[in-house]
Amino acid sequence: MVLLHEEHLRRFVQTWRLALATSVRLLPTDDPAYASLGALGRHVLNAAGGYLVWMCEVLTLPDPAIRPAPDATAIVRDADDYVEHVLERWRAGPLREVSHEQLETPEYPSRWQTRYCIDSMLEHAVMHPIRHAFQLDELIKDR
Repeated sequence: MVLLHEEHLRRFVQTWRLALATSVRLLPTDDPAYASLGALGRHVLNAAGGYLVWMCEVLTLPDPAIRPAPDATAIVRDADDYVEHVLERWRAGPLREVSHEQLETPEYPSRWQTRYCIDSMLEHAVMHPIRHAFQLDELIKDR
């Protein structure tokens, strides 16, 4: 799952950069994650770190020391550096010693109050950049 997360986070960044280059316009919404392409990039990249932080917190593992994502303006410039930072922290392996039983039970409330076991949060972490890359692909295609 960690390798899938890395692959799809990198794919999101490629798609997001294409959306920036082609001046894609996001659909109007009250969701602050969609206020701009910069905000969307920050949302996805910050979440990538946040998932690992959450898993370490609920499993009482050491803090993975992931710094917050740059703001929506700086993320355009600093995305590659930040992605490498987040992925390096994932690769450091804080989840390697987690047993299969710990991956599946119990469930914990996420920051948005949906309950996840660790395995489900790993799947969520993989799907999150896929979802947003798909959305951007559709907007790019419709240009």
